[in-house]
Amino acid sequence: MIDNLGLPARSPAAGGTTSGRSGLPSLTGLRFFAALIVFGVHITLLISPIPPYNPINPFADKSVADSLEFLFRKAGYPPLSCFFVLSGFVLTWSYKPNRPATAFWRRRLMKIFPNQVVMWAIAMVTFAASITPALGWGTNLFLVNAWIPQGDVMFAVNPQSWSLCSEVFFYLLFPVIIVGLRKIAPARLWWWAGGMVACMVGVQLITVYLVPSTPQLPVGVSIYQIWTGYVFPISRLFEFVLGALLALIISAGRWVPVKIWQALVLLAIGYVAALFLPVFWTFNVATIVGVGALIGSLATADINGSSTFLATRPMLWLGEVSFAFYAAQGVVVFYGRPLTGGHTYSTPVALLVVAAFFGANLLAGWLLMTLVERPMMKRWAQRRPKQAPPVLPSAAEVRS
Repeated sequence: MIDNLGLPARSPAAGGTTSGRSGLPSLTGLRFFAALIVFGVHITLLISPIPPYNPINPFADKSVADSLEFLFRKAGYPPLSCFFVLSGFVLTWSYKPNRPATAFWRRRLMKIFPNQVVMWAIAMVTFAASITPALGWGTNLFLVNAWIPQGDVMFAVNPQSWSLCSEVFFYLLFPVIIVGLRKIAPARLWWWAGGMVACMVGVQLITVYLVPSTPQLPVGVSIYQIWTGYVFPISRLFEFVLGALLALIISAGRWVPVKIWQALVLLAIGYVAALFLPVFWTFNVATIVGVGALIGSLATADINGSSTFLATRPMLWLGEVSFAFYAAQGVVVFYGRPLTGGHTYSTPVALLVVAAFFGANLLAGWLLMTLVERPMMKRWAQRRPKQAPPVLPSAAEVRS
């Protein structure tokens, strides 16, 4: 979940320009809301993802704790879809055909890995070293653990960092993918977008009917089904490509006039349905139309010069810090909550606990962005021009 914006309004299709603002600030603000929902999921968990699996949820009132757990139970799935679709959209929108693939890879990997290495080290020192198999150590450090269908490996060390494995995979493929996508005739772009949604449905059909369903986890599926339908980077590639196609659709002037509130309604309908659907269909299928509609409607609002709350200065700052905010959650929430004794509290006090953890998580994200992400990007994200060698004086000049 990365790719902060500030993009040129440059058409990714034929090199033309789009009218309106020079960037898509609303999509930057959207990133923080996606990361915030993931925080809500983590802080309301009844069972921690790391041993000894104690509750994270701080509410003593069982009805409140259960209600929050039900409300957020599947809320983590749409933000992940949002991150993946946004990545495809943003990279396509800002694509420069004359940029070498090596320069693109350098910038993208330097965006991810400094934060990843720091949080990996902190997680290992604080809690992960004693509970993580050796295979999980190195595979998580280099973000390839999501390729391994083993629960204590694919969610190893800093648990939520599995999604970055997909992002790295997308970035490695993007210079090849974009060449093919730019060859699609504008009239066929919507058909291709529909094809990506159909592929997501196909992935879940494979997960339901062809992937072993045993041994079954408490959520009613096997770890192999979670891997195939949710974690496996190839399974998530279709969301990334869908985002790229939406950027091409908008640049070609073929976006349907969906208003932001209409997109939010579509997303809400999909999420309410997801609360009652089998888990396979909630990974991405139930909400993907709403996610795509929201991203497209926000982008067109920015292009047309419309003002949105997500484009305000505070939201832009929060959007900039959202990647680091997301990266720090495993340590702040999963390790930090047990440090408070794992106690539960009355509802007013529990709300204060949630607010305190949010503040701590935001502070950790800001420190990570300020001390690690930005300095490393500034120093290493692009090759520095070579300095010309000093011109030595000629022999005649020396004699004179």
